[in-house]
Amino acid sequence: MELQRTLDKIRAQGLGVAAISYDSQSVLKTFGDRRGITFPLLSDSGSAVIGAFGILNQDIPAGTMYRGVPHPGTYIVDRNGRVVAKYFEENYTERYTSSEILIRRFGAAAGGAHTTVETKHLRLSTAAGADHVAAGQRIALTLDLDMKPGMHVYAPEVKGYKPVAWTITAGAAPHAVEFPKSQMLRLEAIDETVPVYQGSVRLVRDVTIGKVKPGPLTIEGAFSYQACDDKICYIPQTVPLKWEITVDPLDVERVKPNQPK
Repeated sequence: MELQRTLDKIRAQGLGVAAISYDSQSVLKTFGDRRGITFPLLSDSGSAVIGAFGILNQDIPAGTMYRGVPHPGTYIVDRNGRVVAKYFEENYTERYTSSEILIRRFGAAAGGAHTTVETKHLRLSTAAGADHVAAGQRIALTLDLDMKPGMHVYAPEVKGYKPVAWTITAGAAPHAVEFPKSQMLRLEAIDETVPVYQGSVRLVRDVTIGKVKPGPLTIEGAFSYQACDDKICYIPQTVPLKWEITVDPLDVERVKPNQPK
């Protein structure tokens, strides 16, 4: 369903979409019709393709109805059939969203939960990869920093100054921040060269949505920094952050008993 919501953005990157599972054609058609899926849903009866890719979940006991399911993930394949990227989680209940992949691999704009905060030193814009998610999904949060003229903030590797820091305090399980490459700035007044960010930079951080009830969800955090210009280092600042998203219920409707699996 998340793929369907993101389909136009995926195609804008020159990509097609197909999903494959061990379910029968009948099961997939029922689900696709019910949810309005417009891209191909492919039936891998007997899990032959799943096994060939080495992603069969061997923890599922033989003889049970779930035997044959894969470890869920996403492959990106080029026009020559070569796998150029893959996204898998160890826990089968957690998975990357297509919106998160578009942000990380293609630099696409984040799709939801936009807010902007302005301080004396910079403008901070926050966004989420999607404004509708499901429990267990992994989405990307972004922070776009636009420093005001003459301002810089310190990169994480700086020594002796307060570096930028991004914390997540509630609403989702955070992963590591992806910081862009810093610039080395020469400070003649104090005879130092330090790693900084100037101009416009983007920080990206994945979060995984936990097993929460469907409905509104607030992800909270904070961004800390120390800004300086060529004459003054200002008092360190902390800006509260918030993303308001909606957790959709999982589709748990089973196929009717008279439909073959």
